[in-house]
Amino acid sequence: MTVTGFPTSNDIYLEVGGKKVAVVQSYSAKATKTSGTVEAFGEKEPVATMAGSVKHELELARLYATDEALQDGIDFYKLEGFSLVIVKPDKRIIYSDCQWSNISEEAGLGTMVLEKVKVVASKRIVTAV
Repeated sequence: MTVTGFPTSNDIYLEVGGKKVAVVQSYSAKATKTSGTVEAFGEKEPVATMAGSVKHELELARLYATDEALQDGIDFYKLEGFSLVIVKPDKRIIYSDCQWSNISEEAGLGTMVLEKVKVVASKRIVTAV
């Protein structure tokens, strides 16, 4: 496998209905699973483990709407059911059916506006490029 580079903001983007609506400068992803143990009366240790549901949480930084999305009047606060696509040299990761859970903006004197968006996704799909 040859790795040709790291994903750039052109390779990390939001999609709505198959259309790219924004590029993302950076992201972090966290998956948690509600796994548990099965206890049996009289046993000192669990007798089994159970897999629970998986929760995908992402934090996106510096979102820039595409020109076409701006012309269409995109409003990140009204965005629902979108996908986050991350293209890597050997695979494409798609977080689908996303909803935002937190949007924050910070600005300093003479700096660009930095937006951070926390997102939850119902699925994570990995495909070959």
